[in-house]
Amino acid sequence: MFDAGEGIQLALKKGGVGIRALEVIAISHMHADHVLGLPGVLMFRAQCDDPGPLTIIGPRGIQKFIKHTLDDLRYRINFELNFIEWHKGCDPTAIEWNGCDVKWEPLVHSTFCLGYRVEEHTRPGKFNLEQAKQLGIPMGPLYGKLQSGQSVTLDDGTVIDSTQVLGPTRRGRVVTFATDTAPCTGLKNLSQSADLAFIEGMFTELHSAEAAEKKHSTAASSAQIASEAGVCKLVLVHISPRYTFEDEKILKKEARAHFRGAIIARGLDTFDIPLPD
Repeated sequence: MFDAGEGIQLALKKGGVGIRALEVIAISHMHADHVLGLPGVLMFRAQCDDPGPLTIIGPRGIQKFIKHTLDDLRYRINFELNFIEWHKGCDPTAIEWNGCDVKWEPLVHSTFCLGYRVEEHTRPGKFNLEQAKQLGIPMGPLYGKLQSGQSVTLDDGTVIDSTQVLGPTRRGRVVTFATDTAPCTGLKNLSQSADLAFIEGMFTELHSAEAAEKKHSTAASSAQIASEAGVCKLVLVHISPRYTFEDEKILKKEARAHFRGAIIARGLDTFDIPLPD
């Protein structure tokens, strides 16, 4: 989960997203609309039977905020809670999770803010079934080991390396989440060649001066960075609540002048991320 605005647990229930399986929450910054939902998420998860550990990553202060909130409310959770806070000189990979590296990088906002990039690990190449048969490898568990990149030994002592039956390695998918930021190098770095990028598009060009003053982005500026970074699919999020559905047409038009097919997200939208190959 990226960020946790007020009432997010209600959206999780409405969307049918299981809270027990939640393992990592990545927080961008310590503004109310991005963290006030965290206590509710923790309390919601504590209602599950024997939930596993949960890790919260984010800026300095996130652990203090949660600890004080739980202490003040005298609430005790029934699962292990771990924190990883960003600090100067820290590893660019915040955590390795579920076959992915979750990377973070500072953005430019009115308070310290982080953007995130989830990089799926490189996948083994395609399995060559005909080559496996020619090498005399019996069908069964040995195929699975080879497909995962392991070497196997046949009954006659022959050692088969996975490279003998696998094609070239294949890159994993990349997802970017970056919100509450002015256009900056960090945003471009995090978005580089992303398959799917969630980037803020808070203002129209009419309010570009306000965007600059508050260190936010316009839909057009985010779209321009996404285009320069080679993003595959751009989804604009964190739109200012001042705008109506009619105004969203303007946001979309201004974004699409720089990034063809840019989308403005709505609550409970889902997006597929197909494998690159």
